[in-house]
Amino acid sequence: MRLSEAWELVGLGSRRSTGNRALDRCHDIAALRAAARRRLPRAVFDYIDGGADEELTLAGNREAFHRVRFRPRALQDVSAPSLSTRLLGTELPAPIALAPTGYTRMIHPDAETGVARAAAARGLPYTLSTVATTTIEDVAATGHPNLWFQLYVLRDRGLTRALVDRAADAGFRVLEIAVDSAVSGHRTRDVRNGLTIPPQLTAKTLLGIGAHPGYWSSVLRGAPLTLANLRDTGPDGRPNARPRAGGPGTVAGINELFDPSVTWDDLASLREHWSGALVLKGPLGPSDVRRAVDLGIDGIHLSNHGGRQLDRCVSPLDLLRPAREAAGELPTILLDSGIRSGADIAAAIALGADACVVGRAYLYGAAAAGQRGVEHAIDLLTGQLRRTLQLLGATDLADLRKHGAELVVLDQHRLDQHRVDQHRVPAEGWPGHG
Repeated sequence: MRLSEAWELVGLGSRRSTGNRALDRCHDIAALRAAARRRLPRAVFDYIDGGADEELTLAGNREAFHRVRFRPRALQDVSAPSLSTRLLGTELPAPIALAPTGYTRMIHPDAETGVARAAAARGLPYTLSTVATTTIEDVAATGHPNLWFQLYVLRDRGLTRALVDRAADAGFRVLEIAVDSAVSGHRTRDVRNGLTIPPQLTAKTLLGIGAHPGYWSSVLRGAPLTLANLRDTGPDGRPNARPRAGGPGTVAGINELFDPSVTWDDLASLREHWSGALVLKGPLGPSDVRRAVDLGIDGIHLSNHGGRQLDRCVSPLDLLRPAREAAGELPTILLDSGIRSGADIAAAIALGADACVVGRAYLYGAAAAGQRGVEHAIDLLTGQLRRTLQLLGATDLADLRKHGAELVVLDQHRLDQHRVDQHRVPAEGWPGHG
């Protein structure tokens, strides 16, 4: 027997290598989470992983997917399944978009530009957050052709309008308005850890340098960590070098930026101002969905902010069928919060979503290995989704949607048990951004 044949026999020759030994051992998102936890200081990992208050919403998001049970169709030709879809006017190879996440450069030096390059390499949209650590223009300079911008409406309406105009000028295709952040959620882990932007060299963090030397080396060598798009602006609306607030600030203290007086009238004004596709993001019930559609919104993004805003909030998966009934078939419906596998994505598509938006899943990959880690997370999800379609007997996403009521059922026993046990949260927190 030849050596190459022996390698194939034990399964080593057929494995696709990422070029990173740690990533090659990560066969699902849970393993990426474990790799991220090993690399990051506790406070930074908890920032990714944690939720608001008692983290009941965080746990409930996963429980909603755990209630899903599949009932496959037999004897279907699934030799060439297709994951492609058309989303907000653009063809995608898979029904996945990368979510807006704040402070990404705190997680890895590749930051938002690395995530954008990973998304572009896989042909998927990437959404830049208002509270990103990289400017709109620098992310646009990656050349990604399908960038979205997620807007928090700020107290400073001039700055809010400038952000929208900068996104348009930079070629961003979609504007997504978050409506679940009138105030910031109380993220208990961040408060307990005293997490600041940028991370401070306190006695506690100095002790942590020995445990995470690679992380701290990258932070100390990098440029100052700031909210890159919320600096003082010049007459052209571009950011000056000086941040609006000097020195570190707590992540929990971001409330001063948000405007709690935002109403539907503000949304109508933004619809008139923005010429591209407009998406509304939040835990939207049927009446809000109908009102948004009447205002000319192009898409509904069902999200409870990955459990990071209102605790005890309903899971987006439970909002999906009512939202689809209220919206009809035409408006795009996206869904995030709790997605950790391609099977989760398949369930959401079958229940009425057009695509899913992932956050924590790719952040774990970014923490583990930067851009390559994000690409690996995407590959895991798309591989799982393709296999799930085949095992369900679905040939493509349209087939999955068409037969969704037949293919997906909800486990009533788990639903009843969840209602009894929903106050229980593991001590370390749940594998939690959307």
